[in-house]
Amino acid sequence: MSHRIGFTGDVMLGRLVDDRQRRRSVDAVWRNVLERLRDLDTLVINLECVLSTRGSEWRRTHRPFHFRADPDWAVPVLERAGIDVCALANNHVLDYEAVALRDTLENLDEAGIERAGAGETVDAALEPAVVTVDGDRGDETDGLELAVVSFTDNTPEYAADEESPGTAWIEIDRDDERTRTRVREALSRARETDPDLLVASLHWGPNMVTEPPDSFRAFGRWLVEEGVDLIHGHSAHVFQGIEVYDGAPIIYDAGDFVDDYAVDDELRNDRGFLFELAVTEDGTPTELRLHPTEIDGCAVHEASPDAARWARDRMRELSAPFGTAFDRDGETLVLALESEPRTALE
Repeated sequence: MSHRIGFTGDVMLGRLVDDRQRRRSVDAVWRNVLERLRDLDTLVINLECVLSTRGSEWRRTHRPFHFRADPDWAVPVLERAGIDVCALANNHVLDYEAVALRDTLENLDEAGIERAGAGETVDAALEPAVVTVDGDRGDETDGLELAVVSFTDNTPEYAADEESPGTAWIEIDRDDERTRTRVREALSRARETDPDLLVASLHWGPNMVTEPPDSFRAFGRWLVEEGVDLIHGHSAHVFQGIEVYDGAPIIYDAGDFVDDYAVDDELRNDRGFLFELAVTEDGTPTELRLHPTEIDGCAVHEASPDAARWARDRMRELSAPFGTAFDRDGETLVLALESEPRTALE
């Protein structure tokens, strides 16, 4: 039996998305992608906003954008899509100060949606999200245990510490002693849950950058050497290439999935993918499928034929320097992975 785990880039439900969604159905933000989302066994996203109606905009440092969604509609929207894990280590979880972050944590907990990467203290932010992946979203017999840790190098002023809430913040530097200690602590906690699959979700780097720097490549490979089975990168608002290292996919950036952002006509930050990982019962990734999507009207749609063609060609171009080649199944790109299980570090 193969389990199917979905990953998306940024899901930003604030501003115009919040305004429009108050006046439309719970399904509207997912459009014709909803059935594919609900058909997955588990879905992991980067939640690029807070779920709250409280708080005031962060003004302690300059922050040009502040993202907040009303949980009365936003939580049912997340539930409707079958979202199981939200990565919260990003540059927007304190946009409306600590009260809105606390509301977000509470709203996700009440909905039964696991989270990682932010918390009341740095200790809490390092805790993994853990879910049981099962083939029909109900029967946990012979389920696959998934653990997700979440980090960011964005907005250091949002970093949690021993006494203050915020994000699991790190320098993206495999040689930095503090980074190695913090990441290994989170990975150790995740391994204590005895997961079959271990994912690191990273909100790293600046916006509108199409290629990862060498430091990110080195860091991603180090994470794989530390036992991570998949890197779920995001932050650039445009997708980047995929590298396979020791059988583990490194999605350097998953791009955007839902937002209200202005579109760059060249970089096309409105075009991206839903990433679907096939995993065996023993936790071995066997295939990564990339379903083209596009954002329009503050909602995600299956990509039009022209947009899908552009996204496939662009992904092939960006991934070629890593030696990554894709097959095609209709509109979908398919990346075959090794069949032998990897040995994680103890």
